[in-house]
Amino acid sequence: MKRFFPFIHWLPELGRPSVLRADVLAGLTVATILVPQAMAYAELAGLPPVYGLYAAFLPPAVAALFGSSRHLSTGPVAIASLISATTVQGLAPEGSELYIAYSLVLGLFVGLIRIALGALRLGLLIDLLSSPVIVGFTNAAAFIIAISQLHKVFGVEPQQGGHLLAALRVIDVALLAVHWPTLGMAVLAGGLLVVLRRVRWELPSMLTTLVVTTLVSWLTGFSGEVVGEVPRGLPRLLVPDLDVDILSQLFVGALTLTMLGLMEAMAIAKTLAARTRQHLDINQELIGQGMANVVGGLFQSYATSGSFSRSAVNYQSGARTGFSSVVASLVIAATLLWLTPLLYYLPQATLAVVIIAAVCGLVRIQPLVTAWRIRAHDGLIGIATFVGTLALAPDLHLGVALGVGASLVLNFYRTMRPRVVFLARHLDGTMRESDAGLRPDQQLAIMRFDGQLYFGSGRYFEDKVLETIASAPELRYLILDADGINRIDASGEQALRNVVERLREVGLDLYFTRAKRQLTDALERSGLMEQIGRDHFFRWNQHALDYLWARLHPDYKARCPLNVPRSQESQDGEIEYYI
Repeated sequence: MKRFFPFIHWLPELGRPSVLRADVLAGLTVATILVPQAMAYAELAGLPPVYGLYAAFLPPAVAALFGSSRHLSTGPVAIASLISATTVQGLAPEGSELYIAYSLVLGLFVGLIRIALGALRLGLLIDLLSSPVIVGFTNAAAFIIAISQLHKVFGVEPQQGGHLLAALRVIDVALLAVHWPTLGMAVLAGGLLVVLRRVRWELPSMLTTLVVTTLVSWLTGFSGEVVGEVPRGLPRLLVPDLDVDILSQLFVGALTLTMLGLMEAMAIAKTLAARTRQHLDINQELIGQGMANVVGGLFQSYATSGSFSRSAVNYQSGARTGFSSVVASLVIAATLLWLTPLLYYLPQATLAVVIIAAVCGLVRIQPLVTAWRIRAHDGLIGIATFVGTLALAPDLHLGVALGVGASLVLNFYRTMRPRVVFLARHLDGTMRESDAGLRPDQQLAIMRFDGQLYFGSGRYFEDKVLETIASAPELRYLILDADGINRIDASGEQALRNVVERLREVGLDLYFTRAKRQLTDALERSGLMEQIGRDHFFRWNQHALDYLWARLHPDYKARCPLNVPRSQESQDGEIEYYI
């Protein structure tokens, strides 16, 4: 029962007055941020502001009731709004009834996909989005969102062309025909946001900015664009026509929204769950987010997801259960029922500044720098995703596909060319890479293969072994330190069989140390274990060396560079075979 109705876990806690009071206060706090953000993000999605309030009405409560996280705040978010706009813009004129209908169908479609993925327990698909891809895309999306609001800041008409070209044209037009009252209102809104965040102010800065600029607009007869009349009342039930042709055109955008929305939601949910030691079920969260979009879509909501900023505020405000999101939904309902007339004089420039301020928090440069320092290829993937998303806009899904494709190809290439090193004895008695200035032995070599031995790396493994033979004419025994081989398939087994046969053809022999069960079990089943010989498998490198030194010459150990320095040599023990 609790699996289908997760809220049963926390519902009894509301019987404690302290928990109920904390959730009510947190819900009220989140709602004060949600109102201005919802209206602003609806504008970003190309929809009238009231649809942002519709998206903030039912989805937060439904996601909290059927999701896994107690603190995740669901509703309109910047990136989902941008992707929704870019998906629908090619199908209908922005602002038209058909555009609105497609946006609502897209949100419903996203919900159905998320529910299906959660029910099939496919939440692991989020792992396809590596950190550099996520950061690169998010930075690019934040930049695109910010420049898309410039025409509202300057009070000029939006220009045609791609996002970058349109932004340049807006700036060019604004240099000659800027609407100064609109720019002044934008500066006022931006200044308020900056100042209120730096001083001790009890009310949320966004709500205060919204109230102040609306009052200024009303009192001065502001000549710039305002929100205008916002329909009063709760959204009515509206079952959209799920036409197959429409769904096929929306599928790529819906899939992109599903993956990126889940990534955004799970990133903050995992962080908050770790702080509260709460168990987080990614598949249950998928179902909760999916139901939020389905129920919301039936009541005129466009695509929603978990919000970084509002979830953090929810946690910091002391929320204890998902009931805080239910309270936030109730506040939005009250706003729709009684407060929408107060929004008439809200300047569009204020909403544009709210959007720009919100997405500035999404920009992160340090993770890309860190990725570059760890591995240059990862940094390049992040940069490629960033540049690709900007260049391919408004087709944002292509930027994501570029990053994911590059990550998969690079990762596959790495597994095809795993690290192969030869070991030599250091003065402290440990085995280290021989290319670190340590002296190898001419008749004994220890090779370590750090990767899967499968169809992609089998030929590479063979080539490395044959290169070793060619470069060491006096070599008699090759020891394979197999500790790094975690998996072997049929092609890998065949490569290993080929190596054993080639070595024995030229009078050499291959021995194994530190082989894991995954490897030895596979060799047992294939019969290669018997062909190689069980006496060729040792638990430790030292045991294999002791055995082979004795075979080479009774005095060979004393002069072998692979021997432990006498002053640090541990007490010899009996040779231990692995098998």
